[in-house]
Formats: sequence, C-alpha cells, structure tokens
Amino acid sequence: MSKKRVLIVTQEMEPYTTLSAISAIARKLPQYVQEHGMEIRVLMPRFGVINERRHRLHEVVRLSGMNIIVDEDDYPLIIKVASLPGTRMQVYFLDNEEFFKRKQVFEDADGKPFEDNADRMIFFCKGVLETVKKFGWAPDLIHCHGWMTSLIPLYLQKAYQNEPIFQNSKIVYSVYEETMEKELSERFSQKASINNLEPDDLKAYQNEDGITLHQGASEYSHALILGSDTLGEAVQSKVDAFDKPVLNFQDEENYLPAYLEFYRELLDS
Repeated sequence: MSKKRVLIVTQEMEPYTTLSAISAIARKLPQYVQEHGMEIRVLMPRFGVINERRHRLHEVVRLSGMNIIVDEDDYPLIIKVASLPGTRMQVYFLDNEEFFKRKQVFEDADGKPFEDNADRMIFFCKGVLETVKKFGWAPDLIHCHGWMTSLIPLYLQKAYQNEPIFQNSKIVYSVYEETMEKELSERFSQKASINNLEPDDLKAYQNEDGITLHQGASEYSHALILGSDTLGEAVQSKVDAFDKPVLNFQDEENYLPAYLEFYRELLDS
C-alpha cells in the first residue's frame, strides 16, 4: 500500500522565519506526519530574511524557469531547496527578486505593510500549484497555513479544477488570528482572478467590511483547523456556520497527534 502524500504550504517556518505560532507548527508538523508513515512535501516563500548560505539553499534548475502572471505582468519563478536540519526532509522555497528580495517579510522597517502584499500572495499561491504540477506529484491532502496561502483553496476548486494531479486532493485550511486583509489593495479581487476566474468566484473573499481572506479560504476548503485559541468574532461565526469537518484549537502538547488523526479521518472519508 502506497504512502499517503501530504503537501504542507506555509507562509512561515522555523528555523527560516520566527514570526508566530505558524512557524513552530509548520516546523514540527511535517516531520511528525512523515515519521508516522506519510510522504511529505513542504513549500514556502523564500523571504529575504532567509540566509541562503547558512541554511544551504540551492536552486532546483529543473523546477525553475516558469513565469507567473500577476495583474497581466510576468514574474519569473525560481525554486530553491534546503534540507531541514535534524530531519530527512526537504523544504522547497518559491523565490522572485521583485517580491521576496527585501529584508523584511510582510511589513517595512517602520511597521507599514507592503503595498504589494496582494501581488506577493497571488504570485506565491499560483506558483505553489504550478510547482506541484511540475513535481508530477499528486497530493492526497493539501494543508495551508497562514493568510498568504488563503487563495490556494479557491484556485484548486476553480482555476485548477480540471488538473488531473489535484483531482483527489483534500484541502485543509488552518485559520489563524493573524491576517493582512485590511491593508490589501482595492483591486485585490481583480488581481486574484487568474485563469479566467469569474467575479462571483471571489465573492467568498469579501463582505460588507471589505476583504475577508479566512472566510474565502474556509469556504473553498474541505476541512478546517483552528490554529489560534482566539479568532475574531466574525471569523468564528463563519467557521461555526460551515457544514464541514473542523478541528478545534489544540494546545502545544496535543496538536501533533490531533492533526495526524484529523488527516487520517479525512483521507479515509
């Protein structure tokens, strides 16, 4: 019997970034799942704060060379890889000089969110799916961590719905307290409409207050995990209303076995 394949997509991961709880979960979860019999791939952005020499990143030439279109402009996608210290696992990094060379992650030195965060998110989300296609590696389960991954569920269900490699993929989205939606461009929906998506496809990502990334990602996912102990009232009420599997917040001592069991239940369903 072949191993189940799990794709972890995260905006942050220790030891490469140390921004939040996402970093710690994204570091421990893939190793734990791999040690319990599943095949793992991990993808994240190659932010400029990541020291390539220290972490021994190198380009994967056979995967690089694609161009990703964002708002009608082409941006080259470079794929790099590193071995995660203390494990038998590799992490793949999506890189682009214009989006990720800067020495900050989501905000500038003064704490102001970057004006192109929406473009960076769209580039990353589309780049992830194009990279997996180039892997030729069909994931049984795709687990997204962080607001920067929030378009992946939509793209899988709509823009990539006819791609054979994703036909049997279950999508899990972890809902965290952190988000950047208030600072995103007013043209977010227009920019995010890749591959001839219709305006109605993006409606789940909007409400009367503006853009709502967690709501949209949750609607297009097959299952949800609450990654933070407290969520905003609006987000929590939306999560409660969904008729789909939800794993409630787990503390540090319990989340690894709980996530693994949640995966197994989804894969068996």
